[in-house]
Amino acid sequence: MTELWVQRTGSRRYVGQSSRGASVQIGSEDVEGVFTPGELLKIALAACSGMSSDVTLARRLGDDYDATVRVSGAADRETETYPVLDEVLEIDLSELDPEAAQRLLVVVERAIDRVCTVGRTLKAGTQVNLTIETD
Repeated sequence: MTELWVQRTGSRRYVGQSSRGASVQIGSEDVEGVFTPGELLKIALAACSGMSSDVTLARRLGDDYDATVRVSGAADRETETYPVLDEVLEIDLSELDPEAAQRLLVVVERAIDRVCTVGRTLKAGTQVNLTIETD
């Protein structure tokens, strides 16, 4: 299993890392060149939806199809939650007839609902266990 961690690099600034060699800069909104944790949550959702629909779309549109998944949602600062996250999958289906396009969209939505772990987790809610280790 891939290990994941964040390491503090400065005031409200971290680098997220994986045992596979990936890294991402994380910080608060006022820090240039970083993602906030909330932005990473949204990006994870968008990426999961895109990846969950990839095989289905590639099979029908070809491996070189273009897709963009946009995600948005404002934080509720009273509860420190994102009450609503909106995703928009942008793909060009103009080469398909309307009935074929509609059938493909149904299959794409089913694929995302079935295998997008991030989306399924957000919809279901999850238990988070925090342990604090000291020296």
